[in-house]
Parts: sequence; C-alpha cells; structure tokens
Amino acid sequence: VNPVDLADNMKKYGGFIPGVRPGKRTSEYIDRVLTRITLPGAVYLALIAILPYFVIRSLGIYAGWQSFVGGAGTIIIVGVALDTLQQMEAHLLMRHYEGFLKRGRIRGRRRF
Repeated sequence: VNPVDLADNMKKYGGFIPGVRPGKRTSEYIDRVLTRITLPGAVYLALIAILPYFVIRSLGIYAGWQSFVGGAGTIIIVGVALDTLQQMEAHLLMRHYEGFLKRGRIRGRRRF
C-alpha cells in the first residue's frame, strides 16, 4: 500500500482521518501506522504458521497430520469460518429487516 496514493485518494474523495490534516500529514500518518503494525503482524503470522509444526513434533503425532493442522491450514480454516459467520450474520439481519417491514404499520403502503 502506497501511503501517498492512499492519502491523495482520501483527499480527492472527501475522506479524512480525524485529527490529521489532509495531504502530506495524512500520508506520513498512514506510513507510520503501517510501519508499526506490519512487523508485529508478520511475527504473529509466522508464529501461527510455525508453532503447530513444533507442537505436533514434540507430541510425536503422525507426520501426515502436520499438513492438515499446520499453520497455513489453520489460517485458511479461521478465515473461512470468519467469512461464514459474517455471511450468516448479514443473512439473519436481512431476514430481521424483511420481517420488520412486512409486519410494520406504514400508512399508505399497498400490498401487491
């Protein structure tokens, strides 16, 4: 992500970060935030990817399970689970609104 392009796009489309002036200050702020979160995020993902290997190896579990329960598999499973939960929540919310609109007493509303 290029902070300068992101700041320019935000300025062009009316977006802003509260407490930060548009333009160069915004790009510097975005660069500082990205620098601070990139290294810890990379270390965390590396630990998630490598830790299951060492745990399985220390417990002496059959080697075929390493690829299934490995770090990359765990990241994929968690990502799919989170996406599924978001879709379920959106679906339930939409059903809730549809039910609310069907039962609501809105004057002048016609039934088709």
